[in-house]
Amino acid sequence: MKGLKSMSKTILLSAALLPLACLPVMAQKAAWRQATDAELASVLPSRAHVESEHIETEMRTASGIVNGQGHYFAGVVLLTAGYSAEGKYSHYLVVQVPLRVGGVALKPGRYVFGWTRSNTQEVLHVHFNVAETGEQVGATDAHWIPKPTRISSLRIWPPGENAMIQIGRFGIPYKLGAD
Repeated sequence: MKGLKSMSKTILLSAALLPLACLPVMAQKAAWRQATDAELASVLPSRAHVESEHIETEMRTASGIVNGQGHYFAGVVLLTAGYSAEGKYSHYLVVQVPLRVGGVALKPGRYVFGWTRSNTQEVLHVHFNVAETGEQVGATDAHWIPKPTRISSLRIWPPGENAMIQIGRFGIPYKLGAD
């Protein structure tokens, strides 16, 4: 009988500790990493629906991140020459989790953004719009990155110390989740 009580306590203790043992796996599953080219091709369109047009994208410029649940934050350069979007938008984004880019809150959806230079050479004014309608959702500034590792048409850095969207030599910090 004594052995049975001891075994019961061991089983109860194991059952209580099992969820704690799973925490590292659950945390790892939610971790964000750089998406592969194949993953980006599966989530980003070769022709993006922008307002009333379907505009080609330049897949070699695609960048993005993915988490353990298969949620993406990814983008690509739009080839707008000859379209009404020329000069208005330069990039297309797929957002599958709420996030804040600079001061702009983005819900899951598809967005386009464009930019204009400020009076200084160190700031770009960036405006975000809903891709299908063109409705502006907000604007923020991208600031000069003193020494980027490489200059990219678009690079979405994974969360961490450098959580940012890089546009050429400029960057906008982002934060996952809604504030």
